[in-house]
Amino acid sequence: MDNLISFLIAAAIISGFLFFHLRREKKREEATRFAAEKGKLRSDGPQSQHPHVNNTYCIGCATCTMVCPEGDVLGMVGGKAMIINGYKCIGHGICADSCPVGAIEMVLASPSVGANLPRLTSEYETSVKNMFIVGELGGLALIKNAVNQGRDCIDTIAARLEASRPAPSSDIADVLIVGAGPAGLTASLRSIEKNLNYITIEESEVGGTVAKYPRQKLVMTSPVEFPLYGRFKKMELPKENLLEFWTKVMKRADFKCRTNEKVENITRGEDGIFLVQTTKGQHRARYIVLAIGKTGSPRKLGVPGEELPKVMYRLIEADHYVNKKILVVGGGDSAVEAAMGLAHQVGNTVTLSYRQSAFSRIKDRNAQRIEECIKKGKVRALFNSTPLEFRSDSVVLDVNGKQEILPNDYVWIFAGGEPPTAFLKKVGIGFGERDITPDGTRAVKEAKNAANLVPA
Repeated sequence: MDNLISFLIAAAIISGFLFFHLRREKKREEATRFAAEKGKLRSDGPQSQHPHVNNTYCIGCATCTMVCPEGDVLGMVGGKAMIINGYKCIGHGICADSCPVGAIEMVLASPSVGANLPRLTSEYETSVKNMFIVGELGGLALIKNAVNQGRDCIDTIAARLEASRPAPSSDIADVLIVGAGPAGLTASLRSIEKNLNYITIEESEVGGTVAKYPRQKLVMTSPVEFPLYGRFKKMELPKENLLEFWTKVMKRADFKCRTNEKVENITRGEDGIFLVQTTKGQHRARYIVLAIGKTGSPRKLGVPGEELPKVMYRLIEADHYVNKKILVVGGGDSAVEAAMGLAHQVGNTVTLSYRQSAFSRIKDRNAQRIEECIKKGKVRALFNSTPLEFRSDSVVLDVNGKQEILPNDYVWIFAGGEPPTAFLKKVGIGFGERDITPDGTRAVKEAKNAANLVPA
């Protein structure tokens, strides 16, 4: 009898644990399905590198769903991990690293998305022989990816130079690097490390997009091997700290960069040497690395009065603006972060205008923060609204089909950027569907069939 009672008690305890576990799993799956339905509002799916889950090997541990910095990109359905909000994914790859059974691999965006990207080989070479693209312009976000690509690209170029052994020339650089953001800086420092004769050209300032981030903006990174430094282990830090780190490494390496110089055209002669025409002169090089980013120039709205000095497209120092009436236009992370930063300054009245009915593509942490700001009255959100005119002391908005005039001192527009597609096509780079397989076999085959010379 005692054994039977012990057995029944043990069975009751186990059943209780099992009941609560199954109920918790059911609630988790219901939340996942709700998030997936919400994610269908954005039908364009992943826009860059993203996880592919092999359900044959997935053991349902849910580790991958809990580590992503962007929130609920992955969720559990039927005991297996799946993408539920692919548009949020920017390719951190932490989910793949954390999977205990290797059921997740990182792949590129779908061919329909890749049709708008330059066609690259697995070595980041374009359809133009000896011309490479690294960084976000190739379809991958994150500083980690930019650093890895910039380093690996120069390794490829150094190996080719070693194999071909071209005659030294004082007026021909081994490699010309366009852009001094994360990818361009890494490529430049790797060139120094490999004793290559390099030229780095940047149309604005060293640091690229990172230098234009708002002050104290957190920059997500992952451990990477940085040339002339070694393993960089920081996981999250403000942009100022990252720029300070880069500056120390650049000074140590005697890095040289031609700033405020824009590349206007690239051609190549019969001898295979590139001729690069810039706003300040000409340069010749055997190899070209384009690390110019994908946003290009800020996209303008074409609204009357947009040329006024008070209309701006980047916010660096929010605390420089106090006691002002401000309009922020846009519904992405940059717009939301700018609105919140300006709203926390003394005396500011901040209105956020967005053409959609709700925020649908911002990070979870920003969604929570902006909702709190709106509730507290720090930010006034006008959904379903578009600017009609910017005046010296006011702005005219269309809000749900009705005109509304707001007193205004400053306007910030965050409508994305114009990608440098026209420039890339001008210099002969081909576009087309990109391979979604990790080894890039189809992309390599397509690139080999593409033209190898830039039109002279």
